[in-house]
Amino acid sequence: MAEHGLSERQACKLLELDRTTYRYEPRPDRNAALRAALMELARQKPHCGYRRLGVLLARCGWAANPKRVCRLYRQEHLTVRRFKRKRVQRIAPPAAMLTAPNQEWAIDFVMDSLAAGRSLRPLTIVDSFTRECPAIEADSCLGSRRVTRLLDRVTAERGKPLAIRCDNGPEFTSRHFLSWCEKRQIRLVFIEPGRPVQNGHIESFNGRFRDECLNANWFLTLADAKTKIEARRRKHSAQRPHSSLGYLAPEEFAARRFYRADVGPRGFKRNPLAPHPDARCPRGHHDEARCQRVLKLRLVEKSAAGQ
Repeated sequence: MAEHGLSERQACKLLELDRTTYRYEPRPDRNAALRAALMELARQKPHCGYRRLGVLLARCGWAANPKRVCRLYRQEHLTVRRFKRKRVQRIAPPAAMLTAPNQEWAIDFVMDSLAAGRSLRPLTIVDSFTRECPAIEADSCLGSRRVTRLLDRVTAERGKPLAIRCDNGPEFTSRHFLSWCEKRQIRLVFIEPGRPVQNGHIESFNGRFRDECLNANWFLTLADAKTKIEARRRKHSAQRPHSSLGYLAPEEFAARRFYRADVGPRGFKRNPLAPHPDARCPRGHHDEARCQRVLKLRLVEKSAAGQ
């Protein structure tokens, strides 16, 4: 203004600036010390919100209103960023209509601990049709490669399943496990997160396994746990009657399934031409299919002779 010889009013009019704005003098920040203390405390404890930081400031001798602390907290952009956990989105799998063994297996983990406090994590496998438990692998930690090695051993003994039903655990969603199933043409059936009822066969087995084995025994060492768990597995498959199998043991039901279907699931009709499991081939053959053809032919001949 002095250089161009203009008054305050003329200069503000040319710049379209209000004279009160021109005359404004900023007030000193009376919260400078509190602001500095809040920022220093927020650097030390980045996961604390303004309420917790206000309590910590009060312990240090700062008497500040919570609204004042909140205002300074927002002005300095100290708000804690909360990341929402990403959940896997799955479509509810349809209920499987099983008519034979090895159509679908169910696998899952059970948590327990040893006497010394070491974690114990058994992996259970159940045939959803016969309710047999072909294997239980117990260890403190089981990765996806241990899971596939166990499945390789079981499939070598009783054949591979058409499908495996499991949850969304890291062992079952890893690239190694997915590629293992793809190479062997095994379909994976993933249940929805938080819906264990969609894998009801393994959940039912794990509940009885916990009540009758894990809660009933005191495992001193890992070897002791493996011995007791294996004994419980053999007893379940060979001796324990199952109500849905006509109160037969799973191995007994699996052995009689193709000969006496009336002891299987309700509504399944018995095949009158199926031979009994104790029946021996009249010609001493070891081929099961050939034996069945011979026995079926004899039954037809007897029925024709009776007429």
